[in-house]
Amino acid sequence: MRQRDTVDEIADQWARNRPDLPLEAMALIGRLRRLNVRVDSALREYFLTCGLDSSEFDVLATLRRAGEPYELNARALLKSAMVTSGAITNRVDRLSAKGLVERNPCPNDRRAVLVRLTPAGKELIDAALPGHIRNEERILSALDADERARLDALLRKLLLAHGDTEPLG
Repeated sequence: MRQRDTVDEIADQWARNRPDLPLEAMALIGRLRRLNVRVDSALREYFLTCGLDSSEFDVLATLRRAGEPYELNARALLKSAMVTSGAITNRVDRLSAKGLVERNPCPNDRRAVLVRLTPAGKELIDAALPGHIRNEERILSALDADERARLDALLRKLLLAHGDTEPLG
């Protein structure tokens, strides 16, 4: 007999009270949502050990993976983070106060601002990344390599079906 999770209990309750409804999609989405909460919690715990929150780590990682000079405009940060411009402003404000990023005027557009990693920001993100990857490996450790590849392909298929195709550049 396979082990049951909390979603099985929830589906059983719905099946007893609304046997007319198909529950497969509800169960799958419920599992995705519950897993997301647990993954976010595990990531948040690690980021705290680095003196960051998840959103700050995201900005630093986005700037780092952009390559030298580790600088992007606010629009590029928005595309990557999928949040409002106000949220990006708040994140950049916090990181700037910590000395991890700096704002510079855009040479091509005086109205625009470029956000750049400071040397301290680059040092912090470079030091944090290996532990972050180990944490993600730990989170996925219940799956073997083939299961990870299948899950990755299925999640990509769902993201593509829901329009997650916009280039970040």
